Amino acid sequence: MRILQLLKLKKKEEAISFLENADYNVEFFEYSGQKIPRIYGEFWTSKQRQSSSIHEISYRACFKPELPHFFINLLTKRGDVVYDPFSGRGTTVIEAGLNGRRIISNDVNPLSEILCKPRFFIPDYENVKERLEHIPVKKHIFCDIDLSMFYHPETLKEILSLKEYLNGQRQKGEEDPIDLWIRMVATNRLSGHSSGFFSVYTLPPNQAISPERQRKINERLNQTPLYKNTKSIILKKTGSLLRKITPEQKKNLLLAGQTGLFLSKDARDTKEIPDSTVSLTVTSPPFLDVVQYHQDNWLRCWFNGIDSEEIAKKITMVKTVKEWCNVMQEVFFELYRVTKSGGYVAFEVGEVKKGKVPLDEYVIHLGIRAGFTCEGILVNYQKFTKTSKIWGIENNQLGTNTNRIVVFSK
Repeated sequence: MRILQLLKLKKKEEAISFLENADYNVEFFEYSGQKIPRIYGEFWTSKQRQSSSIHEISYRACFKPELPHFFINLLTKRGDVVYDPFSGRGTTVIEAGLNGRRIISNDVNPLSEILCKPRFFIPDYENVKERLEHIPVKKHIFCDIDLSMFYHPETLKEILSLKEYLNGQRQKGEEDPIDLWIRMVATNRLSGHSSGFFSVYTLPPNQAISPERQRKINERLNQTPLYKNTKSIILKKTGSLLRKITPEQKKNLLLAGQTGLFLSKDARDTKEIPDSTVSLTVTSPPFLDVVQYHQDNWLRCWFNGIDSEEIAKKITMVKTVKEWCNVMQEVFFELYRVTKSGGYVAFEVGEVKKGKVPLDEYVIHLGIRAGFTCEGILVNYQKFTKTSKIWGIENNQLGTNTNRIVVFSK
C-alpha cells in the first residue's frame, strides 16, 4: 500500500504532476493473503524527445527516460545510489546521474559500457572536432567482411580508419574521454534510415540488418550507397546530444561517473557491489527469446572488436517462462543482497506473447521469495509511438506502448 501513499504525498513533484488532474484506476488482487494494488494510468508523457538530449542513443528494447525519472524522483534523494543490472544503453543510470544520484551500471554485453560511460564524461565540442581532424584516413585499408551493401567505398575507408585508430588506442591503454566519446557516437551512427547515419537507407539503428537482407532492400529501392562524411556526421550527432545539457547537468554526470561503478557481469553475480548499498534499482530484463540482441548488434560488435557470438552465449535468452523465472530468481536474490533497508526495486516487464504471459505476476513471486515486499504494479498506458505504427502494432499491444512495473521494497 505504500506505493499508493507515496504517489499521493508526492503531488508537488513534477515527475508525478499527473496526479493533480489524472485519470488513473486502482484494482487489488490477492496474492498469498496479501492485497496488491495494480495501478493503471499514464504516469509519464508519451511524447517523443521530452527528456534530456543526452539520452538520444538508439538501442533495441530500451524504455523511455521518463520511466526511470519517475521512480528516481519518487523514491530517492540526491546522493542515493541507483542501479540497473541490465543497463543496455544506460537510460536508468544516465537519468540518475542527471538528477544528482550516484550510479551503478551493469550489463553482460560490453557494448553497454561503450554506449553508456562516455556520456558521463562529456568532452567539449571543439575538442571532439580537433581530435577527429587528427585521425588519418588511410587510402588503402583492408576490411575483413563485405560491407559494400551498406557503405560507399570512401565511407568504408573512413570507418575502417576510425576503427583501427580507436582499437589501437584501446590496446595501448591510451583511450581518453574524447576517444571514448567518438567511439560511442560512431557506434551509434553505423547504420540507420536517414542521412544522419554512415550507411545507405536501411532499418532503424536499433534493428541492425543482415547483409543479405540489405542487398534485397537495395534492389527493391534501386539504391546504391552514396558517400557519407563520417567525421561531419559524428560532429553533428555530438552537437545534437549536447544541445539540452546544462552546466549543472554536466557537472552532475561527471560526479556520477567519477564515483560510479561500470560492470560487465552476469546480473546474478555482481560481487563488486557491496551489500546493502543500493537505494533504487530500475531495470528491464531480457524477455524470453523475443529480442535477438547479438543479431541486432553484430555490426556494432564488429566495429568495436567484440565477438558477438561469444556475447550471445552470455545473454539470458531463454525460451520458456520456467527457465526465465529460474534465471530471474537468482537475479532477485542478488538484488536483495545489494539493496539497502528502505530501498526499492522497480522491475519493468512489459508484455510478451501479446499479453498472454503475465510476467508481472511471476515477478511478484520471485521478488517475495527473495525477501522483498511487493508494493504494487504500475501499468503505464501510452498513445501510439512512431515505431509501433511502422510495424502495424495496435496501441498497448506487444509491450510497445505499455509498461508493467512491479515495485518492491526492502
